Amino acid sequence: MPKVSVFNVSGSQVEELELNDAVFGIEPNVHVMNQAVLLQRASLRRGTHKVKGRSEVRGGGRKPWKQKGTGRARQGSIRSPQWKGGGTVFGPTPRSYSFKLPKKVRRLAIKSALSSKVIDNNIIVLDALALNTPKTKEFASILNNLKVERKALIVAPSYDDNVALSARNIPGVKFVAADGINVLDVLLYDKLIITKEAVQKVEEVLA
Repeated sequence: MPKVSVFNVSGSQVEELELNDAVFGIEPNVHVMNQAVLLQRASLRRGTHKVKGRSEVRGGGRKPWKQKGTGRARQGSIRSPQWKGGGTVFGPTPRSYSFKLPKKVRRLAIKSALSSKVIDNNIIVLDALALNTPKTKEFASILNNLKVERKALIVAPSYDDNVALSARNIPGVKFVAADGINVLDVLLYDKLIITKEAVQKVEEVLA
């Protein structure tokens, strides 16, 4: 089982924690993680793009000139795609980009993402994380104590208004509850800062 150090908000190591091998100690499956990221990014697309085809463009109700005898190419409407102001051929129309992955594949993807953080030593476990009031300066001080200088994902066992409000004004920092942890966020942020209790909740669900 992989072992990680547990720190307090002052940046001091207080103990060591053994992580569950089935969640934090597997061989990361890059293909599955890629599929999970594509799934999340696709679901974020609104798919409201729309252009007008020749039947939707205004005008062009009559034939511009007779079929024969003018010396010009035959035309049926001035709103055909080859005309200026005409309809668009095979343009985008509203659609959903979402697709589904099997539950086992989704679970393997998040396990792979978490394991990759452990392998790269980019996981920081906190003994606890709580703030009495929303204080961005106080939260920035905690990150400084933990020597976090790059993008960080903060994971707590449950949603905490004080922590969320304190973290949201710091560039490159995102706060989520343990039940909202996902592959895209884990891979997008350089450091994963997770509380000891949140680790237990994640292991309960994924192990």
